Amino acid sequence: MGTKREIKISYIMAIVMMMISFCDVYSQSVALSVSPGRGKREISKGDLFYMTIQVKDLNGNPEKPSEVPGAKVIYFDRTGQSSSFSSVNGKVSQSVSYTWTITLRATDEGEFTFGPVSVEGVKSNSVKYAIGAPMPSQEPSQQNGNGNNPSNSDKPEYIGKGDGNLFMRAEVSQSSAYVNQAILYTVKLYSTYDAIKFIGATASPKFDGFVVEESKDISTSLEYETYNGKTYATAIIARYIIFPQHDGKLTVTGNTYTVSVDQREYYRDPFYGHLSVSKPLQLNVTPNELTVNVKSLPKPVPADFSGGVGQFSIESSLPAQKFVTNQVSSIVYTIKGSGNIKYVTLPDLQKIYPAELEVYTPTTESNVNVGRYDVTGSIKYDYSFMPLEWGTFRLPEVKLVYFNPATEKYETSVSQGYTIAVERGTGSEKSMIKSGGSFDARLMLVKTNLSFKHRPYVYGFLYWLFYIIPIGGIIVAYISYKSYLAANSDIIAVRSRKANRMARKRLKRAFAYMKSGDRGSFLDEILISIWGYLSDKLSIPTSELSRDNISGKLAVRDIPDEDINEVIKLIDDVEFEKYAPSASASEMNDIYERTIKMMNSLEDGFRS
Repeated sequence: MGTKREIKISYIMAIVMMMISFCDVYSQSVALSVSPGRGKREISKGDLFYMTIQVKDLNGNPEKPSEVPGAKVIYFDRTGQSSSFSSVNGKVSQSVSYTWTITLRATDEGEFTFGPVSVEGVKSNSVKYAIGAPMPSQEPSQQNGNGNNPSNSDKPEYIGKGDGNLFMRAEVSQSSAYVNQAILYTVKLYSTYDAIKFIGATASPKFDGFVVEESKDISTSLEYETYNGKTYATAIIARYIIFPQHDGKLTVTGNTYTVSVDQREYYRDPFYGHLSVSKPLQLNVTPNELTVNVKSLPKPVPADFSGGVGQFSIESSLPAQKFVTNQVSSIVYTIKGSGNIKYVTLPDLQKIYPAELEVYTPTTESNVNVGRYDVTGSIKYDYSFMPLEWGTFRLPEVKLVYFNPATEKYETSVSQGYTIAVERGTGSEKSMIKSGGSFDARLMLVKTNLSFKHRPYVYGFLYWLFYIIPIGGIIVAYISYKSYLAANSDIIAVRSRKANRMARKRLKRAFAYMKSGDRGSFLDEILISIWGYLSDKLSIPTSELSRDNISGKLAVRDIPDEDINEVIKLIDDVEFEKYAPSASASEMNDIYERTIKMMNSLEDGFRS
């Protein structure tokens, strides 16, 4: 008996649990209803009316309907939320429902059906509604006594977009600077829009007459700033360190940006009051142009000026402690500081080192950072040298002469010098003479018989040949010098010949950078090569180099229009690549080939 009773109780409990589960599932529901606009009993064509979707105990959201029969969807949003609690036999349960409203404009007359709507697999009911003919009072030609148009009484009233706007400002750290002095150029975004979704450059800035280093130190979040009495959200979106290359007034033309924002539009709805919707908006914005007054470096410029403009120091280190003839050693010079450090040069060590030491081309190691306000870091020059003779030699101090814009003076930093003792290794003839060793007759064996019948050299042709050759050399040198003066009297022709030679030299360096994958140095060298070639070939001073001047000069020389357009396009493409994402090896090779082809085409045009 006890066992049958237990089975019966278990059966009853299972049924109860199933009913509770059924009730929980049944409580989940989606209900759809339709109602006319406020003050209306039925829907007429042209009226606003509403559908509500009530979602109970479901986490999902209904989708905005793409179309509703007989009507146009104006907007769709969640408009309400409610919750309730209940307690049965100590068990507390909660029920939550959300209300979503579809605002519609009746467009067609007739009877229509909409639904069902599905949320997480739970379907709603379908609703039927009828749209009648427009009421006489809704005709646009009829107005009430106070002049208002009743046909618009139920329409959302457009209030406006607010006072939101967006613009960019370009600034330089100083409007007057010296040649090669670092100048900070920034572009700041100002906005009052709700959200900024995308900012992308559609054109590169034009830094004619500048060498440019791009800084990655830009804003990662918005800050707020009051400008002209109004508060804006601001962000630094571009930062460059620019170095003017010649004196005069140089202009920086800002690049164009495409900015996508969310624009808030406000409405007054007769049923729900003031509402707002967010719409995407795309704007093209260009910052202001800026002019920098560039001054020449003070005269006289020191003969050993390194080209550095900024604040620098030089240090030296001598890794080796023992030096032997015919064995290579090294000395390291390190330049540290801020400014145009990439373009600082050291003196020619071969000229200041003892002649007994042979100095080789250094290997360089650069650790340069383009920071927030300047270019800083260090460059290490590792020179190899080989003592050719033994003895004691002095490695002199190396002077680094630079111009300091802060003091407006030329300053000098001096590295440490060293005295080295070179031991005799695998000796040369000179080192053996210095050794003072004893004479060994076997070194000068005489293999011919001595004779008293000797004819003086003065009677021989070879003796007089030693005089004829120098005199003839002097005559040839004089004639060559006169020819050189005549050939170089035409300065335009000289610069034209120099243009080809310098262009080949710079393109050779650009080719080396391309092979090593150094994209930035490659593009700098290509630009310098193009501008230098055009300046020398067309006899245009660097201060007057511009796209318009180049086009005009080439046109006067009867260069075809397609070649002129290719020159300008090539300059624009190379400048754009400097600020675009990293280019591939094939793109650098394409620029290199286009540069060579452009110069060859111009040469053909100049000769014709």
